Amino acid sequence: MKILALETSTELCSAALWHDGKIDAREVLAGQRNSELLLPMVEALLAANNLAARDLNGVAFGAGPGAFTGVRIACGVAQGIAFGIDVPVVAIGTLMAVAEAAGAPRVVCCLDARMGEVYHAAYERRGDGWHEVHAPGLYKPAAVPALPAGKWTACGGGFAAFRDELSARYAGSIERVIDGVIPHAHEIAVLGARQFLRGDTLDAAEALPLYVRNKVALRVDER
Repeated sequence: MKILALETSTELCSAALWHDGKIDAREVLAGQRNSELLLPMVEALLAANNLAARDLNGVAFGAGPGAFTGVRIACGVAQGIAFGIDVPVVAIGTLMAVAEAAGAPRVVCCLDARMGEVYHAAYERRGDGWHEVHAPGLYKPAAVPALPAGKWTACGGGFAAFRDELSARYAGSIERVIDGVIPHAHEIAVLGARQFLRGDTLDAAEALPLYVRNKVALRVDER
């Protein structure tokens, strides 16, 4: 099985190829250049593995939440490739990708959503997959959902941006905080391959970003 994975929900632009259990990945800090860099990255990745797009069995993408433009880019490129070669897609939540990267059995993930808020979710490892304890949501740091009893690993840029508020909210629940964990195409590929194997796929036309937030900026009177 050959799955192309795309992730552009942050300033890191990344693409990965799942090829029968092996992963080849490319990534670069793109800033605002995700749309410019992603397709050439995909072409280089396929060429390095002696593949053409028509050899793919499916496309996985980081659906969000994250930067609005970024999640639209990954979704749009995934749809375009999938339409062109008539293969299904899978949409992978970026917070679940963060949990996968953390490598811990219980993970609470927070990404900085700006405007004094965080994108938040919590997951518990079950077998080779994840049980969703708290679905992705948008919260003020002091109002994130309480965690079930037990020790949790925390990760994501939200814990760097709002460390004091989140540490106070989760006092006694957090065993450790892993800094610098963001979504990568590598984890999108791992999670996407599992989803493809379960047959949990979408037609390209059904693929949608997961925004969580509908508002992207504060009004002048709210600043």
